[in-house]
Amino acid sequence: MHIVRTLAELEALYGEPVPSSLTKEIDHLTPLHQEYVSASPFVLIATSGAGGLDCSPRGDPAGFVRVPDERTLLLPDRRGNNRLDTLRNLVTDPRIGLLFLVPGIGVTLRVNGTAVLTTDQQLRQQFAIDDKLPATVIVVSIESVYTQCPKALIRSRLWDVAAFRDAADLPTVGQINELITGGEFDGTAYDDAYPERIRQTIY
Repeated sequence: MHIVRTLAELEALYGEPVPSSLTKEIDHLTPLHQEYVSASPFVLIATSGAGGLDCSPRGDPAGFVRVPDERTLLLPDRRGNNRLDTLRNLVTDPRIGLLFLVPGIGVTLRVNGTAVLTTDQQLRQQFAIDDKLPATVIVVSIESVYTQCPKALIRSRLWDVAAFRDAADLPTVGQINELITGGEFDGTAYDDAYPERIRQTIY
């Protein structure tokens, strides 16, 4: 198996970048970019840190990521399992990459920059849902912004309802945990309790 080990080899394989792929990258959110942020209920967050790499989903009603100005984003960090992979990384390495998706839309929006975590009470209150505040707000300082073409979503048929799978087609989280613990984890009990647990802990 031949391994590509140099940039020269890589560039020889693929050739020059499509000119528009370079033109589209800027260092701030235009009003048109902001429309994608406002329409997005889901964003993937990529970080790196002492513990390794992480790519985590974040979701809330569309518009949950706020744009106070063209170079800043605000994201609430909602209740989770307290692994804190994303947050641990950001505390030690502020670099962050965001990928915004809008249901039914093939074009995605990419934002790269650096981030800090804040416990500012006034900011947290802006993201209250059912009187519950996020523990922290992620404040992103933007360094680059660009749209991503829809080819990946077209190829994957991500938004094609006809391609949707039934949850019964795949193993549950309980089944997976039971397998990796050699049966010590009660997967059935976990799965049975999950709907109610979600209802009580979603915010």
